[in-house]
Amino acid sequence: MTEKLLQFIWQFQYFNRNELFIEQGESLQIIQPGTWNTNQGPDFLSARIRIAETTWAGNIELHILTSDWFRHSHQTDSNFNNIILHVVWKNDEPADAAQFHLPVLELQPRVSILLLQRYEEWMNNMCFVPCENNLHMVNELVWIKWKERLMIERLQRKSAYILLLYHQNRQHWEETFWWMIARNFGIRVNADAFEAIAHSIPVNILTKHKNQIHELESLLFGQAGLLEARFTEDYPRMLQKEYRFFQKKYQVQKVFIALKFLRMRPSNFPSVRLAQLAMLIQQSTHLFSKIKEVYSLQEMKELLNVTANDYWHYHYRFDELSNYKIKNLGEVMVDNILVNTIVPVLYAYGSFHGETAYINKALAWLEEIGPEKNRITDGWAKTGISNLHAYDSQSLIELKTQYCDYKRCLECAVGNALLGKS
Repeated sequence: MTEKLLQFIWQFQYFNRNELFIEQGESLQIIQPGTWNTNQGPDFLSARIRIAETTWAGNIELHILTSDWFRHSHQTDSNFNNIILHVVWKNDEPADAAQFHLPVLELQPRVSILLLQRYEEWMNNMCFVPCENNLHMVNELVWIKWKERLMIERLQRKSAYILLLYHQNRQHWEETFWWMIARNFGIRVNADAFEAIAHSIPVNILTKHKNQIHELESLLFGQAGLLEARFTEDYPRMLQKEYRFFQKKYQVQKVFIALKFLRMRPSNFPSVRLAQLAMLIQQSTHLFSKIKEVYSLQEMKELLNVTANDYWHYHYRFDELSNYKIKNLGEVMVDNILVNTIVPVLYAYGSFHGETAYINKALAWLEEIGPEKNRITDGWAKTGISNLHAYDSQSLIELKTQYCDYKRCLECAVGNALLGKS
């Protein structure tokens, strides 16, 4: 038994409440178990109970053992002056002990053994998720409501990061969006490097050169450190010359995060992604403003699905000729950008300005985008949990990474439902 599990049992009243008696022998009725307090002080606040014929209002403290009250020095702490009931897993103090004046309720004989066994099994389970053998027992309505909550939690976490960037760049939404979308183009491996590149080239500089794709590429590739070799081809040599000029003109600070190519599919090479990012800038003016105005998801996809310039149809890296292949962004990457950048920034913008239309649009788009396919969604598929669209995918990723991996079963609606069935 842990105090956290004991708090969970008390919060949801998962014990036999028939014919309750405190250890001192008087009858007990729980009118209101109180509100769980996650801050300093008693475990549950504003509770109401009736002992014999007297109704009491106040706070409730929980411990594994009755003697823990003294071990934690609560008897000298004024925060615990208004305790009306001491709930313990096991009473190790005599009922008539003169030193202990609080009414004590022992829970151990009243809690289902099945509940305890199930919880212990989860804590020791090394499967994909602790409760995967019991998931079939959870009502679909529980899943629907829990996914809604998980989705909001995920977007709120991402919004916090976006708003941090927003305040870093003096409250400029276009700049914030440029940093976020650049990070997304770097995918997971080069995300930090791509974001650092975006930080080093302000939007106003990009706007000045948006009509010339080679000028945009010279800035991006130069800041990425990819124009420092001795090239034999004319195109990279031209970019190199352009970059040296712009570096002096704008006094841009170099980025010292090396890009990674190892063990990546050529279509995901940072050189290809930078070329596609340059084309997106070239074809879009005030991109975030456009995104706010777009209503149709299909229109949004068409805006994002850019193709790198002709040089890259024959290359994946500078000075290395390859077979001809058009380097368009592709449906999978477009959906990735929508899910991981467009939707979170729209949600953050709507939340910050109190404009629910943007929040609703972001959530609606997630339900239109196809389900994500990755290691986590594949794991959920094996458990039989439905993954119909990106809304489901994002919720399940949040559940796995923020709850299941840390075994926060007591804070999970699914875990709660399964323990309640015990």
